[in-house]
Amino acid sequence: MSKLNKPESEEVPTNTTAPASSLDDAADEVKLAVDLIYLFESNKIEVEVALAAIEIVKADLMSKLGKLAG
Repeated sequence: MSKLNKPESEEVPTNTTAPASSLDDAADEVKLAVDLIYLFESNKIEVEVALAAIEIVKADLMSKLGKLAG
């Protein structure tokens, strides 16, 4: 048994390294989506409000994209 009186089978190995998060290799849009979801959830934004805001942002970005193309 260890110092914490845990059986050897319950001890957590201390010499392992955590694998890199799959988010580290994710596309930029996935990383941004995760950040936005975190922002909405951590600020307790209602789903309907978040979706309405996303539609406003989408319209703004589409307008800017149209201006760049034209």
